[in-house]
Order: sequence, then structure tokens, then C-alpha cells
Amino acid sequence: MKHSPVPLAPIYSYTIGMSIFGLDIKQKLARARADLRMGAPVVVVGTSASVIYSAEVIDQLRFNSFRDHFNYGRLIITARRAETLKVACYDGDFAQISITADRDLRWVKSVADPSRDLSAGPLGPFQVLRDSAIGEECAALALLKSAELLPAAILGEIKNPAEFANENGLSLLHSADIDALVQSHPHFADMIAARLPTQNSDQGRLHVFRPPTADQEHYAMEIGRPDRAKPVLVRLHSACFTGDVLGSLKCDCGPQLRSALSQMGTEGQGVLLYLNQEGRGIGLTNKMRAYALQDKGFDTVEANHRLGFEDDERDFRIGAALLREMGISQIRLMTNNPKKIEMMEKQGIKVVKRVPLRVGEGAENRAYLATKAAKSGHLL
Repeated sequence: MKHSPVPLAPIYSYTIGMSIFGLDIKQKLARARADLRMGAPVVVVGTSASVIYSAEVIDQLRFNSFRDHFNYGRLIITARRAETLKVACYDGDFAQISITADRDLRWVKSVADPSRDLSAGPLGPFQVLRDSAIGEECAALALLKSAELLPAAILGEIKNPAEFANENGLSLLHSADIDALVQSHPHFADMIAARLPTQNSDQGRLHVFRPPTADQEHYAMEIGRPDRAKPVLVRLHSACFTGDVLGSLKCDCGPQLRSALSQMGTEGQGVLLYLNQEGRGIGLTNKMRAYALQDKGFDTVEANHRLGFEDDERDFRIGAALLREMGISQIRLMTNNPKKIEMMEKQGIKVVKRVPLRVGEGAENRAYLATKAAKSGHLL
């Protein structure tokens, strides 16, 4: 196998180890996400070592360079996407497809992106690899999901990963570190809180929470001065640009946001956590892809699966971390989603009562809400 260094412009040069001037693993992960979103590759070390690209954003120049240096490239997709394409998942959570010499970049992007399913023509037959897992596949897919990219990775095996990464200015991560970070408890600092009067209450304070990396900030709107010794009225609200800002009729997010704030204003106390997890954690771009698939007849769960995601990719541990930072340990949770209750309890936040939030149903979102009830267990 050829694996000479790819002649990319150097960005940074650093070794695996952490020095006083270097980055810790969380910071390296944040940089790797940014690299992938720009179309640059990263190096991941697991059982072996691989250079990894996002199939979604890799350009023709980098794809040509990859083909020149790797005889046996492979395309990794999730089991959800593989099911759509009728590709066998011999490795359980993912499928591996050989990028044979006759496969061009358009084919790679068509396999990764379901928006091309009905226009690209037949994509098979696929040369599916079996019993050839190299150890970095799951880490690569997790990394792409965390970057809000389509979970489809181009992999090429390399030797001497530290040398390869340094010579080409690439981020280098270990798959075990990626797995550990996915499972680790999130931490946020309450950076600043300032008075913010609103139409619901003139006793509002907006808190801004920042993680120790370049990840998304999250917010908490505190109404009044809730007594931490008693159960606090809380809403965990995931960001919805289309519903909260534009007034979309395709979901019930905007009405839920306004109703929750109104109830807190009436009670004179409460906390609304505004979590930047757009589109159930897949990001606005992928959410719009899901909407486009819904226009073709797929429901919201089917659309997510076709994109390669699970029904819901959100991390509700973030909400628990923010509540702990605010000194809140017991809550009355405004939700129709039992999974939020379960996650809060697992994270040590006692849910004393569930407060239903049934608002916003209309002709445009009736099927969407029915799918949430039937397939996602929402209490509607």
C-alpha cells in the first residue's frame, strides 16, 4: 500500500504529547472537528492508524491526492445509512465499502448524501469489505457526527502516524480518546449573567455557559430567583432556528418555547435551558436535509436514518451539567419526552414532577407530532 505524505499546506506542527504550550485532548478534538469541516483530513490511531476525510466535504483535489497515495481506500457509513442502501453491515455499527478504481468523487458523495438517492441512479453493486475492521471506523463516525457532518468517512491506512501528521500539518487523535470524550461528562463554566427583562418577566437573567473548548455555548434564562432548596420549574429546550426564530409550522418548538417562558413568568420563577443542539443534535444543515427528505414522503425518523443518524442524537447530559452549575438538583420538568426525565435522573437531577407542554399542533405538523408519539415515545 502506498502511503507517502500528502503534499498539503502545513497548518500546525505538534507532537502527540502535551507540553506546556500544547493542546489537551479536548482541544485537539475541537481542532480536528474544524479541520474536517474545512475538508482537511485528520489522523486517527486505533488498532492501526488511518487518515480520515469527510466524504461530504472532501474536494476533487484532495480526493485525487488520496487516490494517488492509497491503493485501497474505503468508505465507512453507519448501519442506518447502510440499511437504506441495502449494504450488509458485517461489522455491526458500520459498513465498509471499497472505493475501487472505477469509483469517482461523485459516487462517493452520492453514497454519503441521501439527497442524491433519487437522482444519481443505481450506486451498486457495492464491494463490501468483511472481517477487515481496522479499529478507527467508529471513532471516525463519532468525530464526524460531533462536527455536524454527514457520518460517512473516507479512510486510508497509514504507517508512522505521528510522522505523517507532523509532516502534513494534520491533527492526530487516538480512537480511545475519542471514545472516552464521547462518554465523558460535559463541563461548562457560567461565564456571565446579566439582567434581561422580557415580555414574560421583568425579573429575567440570561446566563451564558461556555465549555473549555471551542464547542457550542449554551444558555439559561432564569426567571426570578428560584429557591434551590425546592423543585425548580425547568424546561430543557433544544435550539430550533426555524421554529423559534422564523415561526416554522413544521414543528411545535416555537410554541413550546413561548409557552414555557409564559408559565415561568406567571409563576414568577423558573429556568429555561436553551441548548444549541439544532435538529435533535444533527445541526441545521442536516436538519434541512431531513426536511427535504420529508417533502419526498419520509417521516422525521426515516429521514434521520436515511442520513445515517439515529432518531435523536442530542446529549441531554449537557442540561444536567448546566443545572448542577446553577446549583439546581431537583426540578419540575416541562417536557413531553420521557427520555429527558430518564437522562436527568441518571445524571443525578431528581425530577419531582413532569409538567406537560402540549401546544402548537396544526395541519402542517400533525403527522410530525404523531411520529414523535409513535416512534419516539413522546407523551402527546
